Amino acid sequence: MFVADRSHLIDASGIRKVFDLAASLEDPVDLSIGQPCHEVADAVKESAVRAIRAGKNRYTPTQGSPALVEALTARMAETVGLDGRKLLVTSGSGGGLFLAFATLVNPGDEVLMADPYFVVYKHAVAFFGGKPVPVDTYPDFRLTAARIEPLLTKRSKIIIVGSPANPTGVVSTPSELEEIAALAAEHRLLVISDEIYASLSYEGSAASIAPMHDNTLLLSGFSKSHAVTGWRIGYAFGPEPIINEMAKLQQYSFVCAPAPAQAAILENLDLDNSAETEGYRRKRDLVCKGIGGTYEFTKPGGAFYIFPKTPWGSDIEFVEEAIRRNLLIIPGSVFSERHTHFRISYSADDETLRRGIEILNGLAHR
Repeated sequence: MFVADRSHLIDASGIRKVFDLAASLEDPVDLSIGQPCHEVADAVKESAVRAIRAGKNRYTPTQGSPALVEALTARMAETVGLDGRKLLVTSGSGGGLFLAFATLVNPGDEVLMADPYFVVYKHAVAFFGGKPVPVDTYPDFRLTAARIEPLLTKRSKIIIVGSPANPTGVVSTPSELEEIAALAAEHRLLVISDEIYASLSYEGSAASIAPMHDNTLLLSGFSKSHAVTGWRIGYAFGPEPIINEMAKLQQYSFVCAPAPAQAAILENLDLDNSAETEGYRRKRDLVCKGIGGTYEFTKPGGAFYIFPKTPWGSDIEFVEEAIRRNLLIIPGSVFSERHTHFRISYSADDETLRRGIEILNGLAHR
């Protein structure tokens, strides 16, 4: 009776149901977790330990430690450009998303996003009174200007671009991004570019829309590139008025990102994760080959997810049967308006992946 109405706009029931069903399993084959399976590099760990021992345990400025802000800004200057832009260190890229929607979304504002979408997009937009507008990208999961344009209205305000994408692993091409940038400029729309998986791209560097469109808010971080998902270090880079308002909100919410983690990341900004990326490419190929003759899917070009079509039943029915067979996967409707697919995370050891492939191939022929 005391809960605010807006809390009911966020529905976590899909994922909650999966883990409720899985609670009694012993040694499940877990292909559900969306975080790196490789360990944090020793150098990164030691940097954090040194920072703690050196007393870097107090608040930093809300905007981030000056040294980290300076270093990240210099990096953005090289890749995006600084004209009218500013940087804010956030409590993970998720914290950046929350601050962005809180800053930008008025009641009734329409926010366009690819369907399938990262689960936070839809629910956070609705939480702040906006209207999520899913852009159907089936069957190839490519977000294009041609698919976006018919859905634009006078209330359209933001286009979210996630590349490489969660849950599909699709990486946008430069030409796709250029066309979206031109459409956004024509209709005076802001673009939020979620680039948290940019370091996990298998066919060269993932292109960014930020240099193509001045009114882009770029969100990224180090959870995936450095495997420090629990450290909550991200950043937002975009038009200075937006960043200033996000910083003001951060002061009254997250306060600042964790100080020892900021110091450790500063010392390891140029960490080489090419070996880890190559490892995920190999895991992708292992899973694609393993289920390729049985399931329909788009081969991912980045991140560590595959989004296959269920060979029978709804996504919920299929996932429930998978769990009965000791396999944890996520129903696609957690990320989509459709009930036809499911998400696999191949961020797991090879033995777990092989067990999962065996179960999936048996499950297809119910």
